[in-house]
Amino acid sequence: MKHKFSFPLSGAILAIMAVSLYLDACSSLEEEQELSNSLDVNVVEPVERDFDEIKDRGVLRMITRYSSNTYFLHQGVEWGFEYELVRRFAKEHDVALEVVVIGVGENPYDMLNSGQGDLIAGNYTTTPERKKYVDFTHPYNLVDQVVVYSSEIGDPPPTVDDLALSGIPVTMRSNSSYYHRIQDLWEDSTNISVNLVPNQKDTESLLFDVSRGKYSATVADDNIFQASAKYMDGLVQGPTISENDTIAWAVRKNASQLKKEMNRFLSDHFQFRSEGKDPKRSLFLDVLKQRYFEGGRQVAEYYSPSPDMEKSGSLSPYDELIQTVADSAGLDWLMVTSIIAQETKFDPMAKSWAGAVGLMQILPRYSQVTDTTMLYNEEVNLREGVRIINNHLDHYSYIDSTDRWSFALAAYNAGEGHMADARRLAIDHNKDPNEWDNVADALLKLMHRSYYRNARYGFCRGIETVRYVREINSRYKVYKNIMAMEDYNEDEALPGVLGFFN
Repeated sequence: MKHKFSFPLSGAILAIMAVSLYLDACSSLEEEQELSNSLDVNVVEPVERDFDEIKDRGVLRMITRYSSNTYFLHQGVEWGFEYELVRRFAKEHDVALEVVVIGVGENPYDMLNSGQGDLIAGNYTTTPERKKYVDFTHPYNLVDQVVVYSSEIGDPPPTVDDLALSGIPVTMRSNSSYYHRIQDLWEDSTNISVNLVPNQKDTESLLFDVSRGKYSATVADDNIFQASAKYMDGLVQGPTISENDTIAWAVRKNASQLKKEMNRFLSDHFQFRSEGKDPKRSLFLDVLKQRYFEGGRQVAEYYSPSPDMEKSGSLSPYDELIQTVADSAGLDWLMVTSIIAQETKFDPMAKSWAGAVGLMQILPRYSQVTDTTMLYNEEVNLREGVRIINNHLDHYSYIDSTDRWSFALAAYNAGEGHMADARRLAIDHNKDPNEWDNVADALLKLMHRSYYRNARYGFCRGIETVRYVREINSRYKVYKNIMAMEDYNEDEALPGVLGFFN
């Protein structure tokens, strides 16, 4: 049986998961099949880390792509169907959620099995090919695979057989569940022409390319198509090639405890009914479905940002101001942005129960600004916050650069007094007080009376401070990854991360 392939020589890819080089044409069918069947997995022996260790560490790491239906930033705040669902699971088990964005050229299966993350949450269909390398949880969605045409092709073929006869190439990735379905159709002698592109291309970016006529057709899950069609012009739904595919999280094959806990969680939110009926979803899952696939404000503005949003920056409404102030103080503006996201989610009018105010939650008694009302001014507040952070960094200047920021962040959150207590406690336990992990452990001990009754500054909610530091550092890594994509695309004259779909 002979199948039709066409390979573009070059092209622009969406900055969300950008890569500009296309695959060269294969010289034989055997080479084509080797390419198409490969998930490019290199790490096949998973690390030993199951739910107990995740609980002890207090962090669940979620591997995902940067897209409107998985994880994205809107006005500096984190959103996404997968992000909110996994965050709910993490919260129920009292662990922090750390997002690991798949970078250019990175393989999610290798990232999972090497221990960079604990699950892949990316709207993944369970397929036999994927199950060779990872295990899957209980499903949390059912989707149909539909062909999506560009409106520029005229009258689109209405059936799968008509599509095969038309010779119109359907553009897709070789590691997608869509391609596996196409291979099944080939076995049934339905010769659909396929145009393979790099595995870094995601469904959303391919839909965009189809909407502007770069490609004639692609395949998408029906929920992703329906969400995209609300904000992308030029998309026409074609025939269904697969029905009721199960969407699930991927975990390591040896993470049976984690899978068990996730299955228990997902079963509370998604259950199959009798044949022919829609599955039963919890209210929470229905809300997420409405928000991300049926048209929420955040997703609409992700696709079609207003002029004011476009001017606000890629990460937050205050990118330009943060860069200016941080640069003048010699600080990394991405770290400052991450602190503000943690403190107030970029709300300049925020005020805490303790009296901390403004973007960076400045306590007036520690401020050099005498007029407290001025701390609600974004620039004044930002300069005060940066000044205080710099003081903490100077205070710990003798500490290794890797840990120095963690110490400064902890002091910013808990105060230098509690930090001094924690460091003394670390010494009492014969541990190096200049290593963050040791001090973090001591901060947790200061929540217990047997330790804090002998501490100079008394009780400390150490778990909050440890999480504060961990989440800021985690978000900082995400920001760096996003900006690396932005820089890459700027160098390649490709579209930017946000403000793109206008």
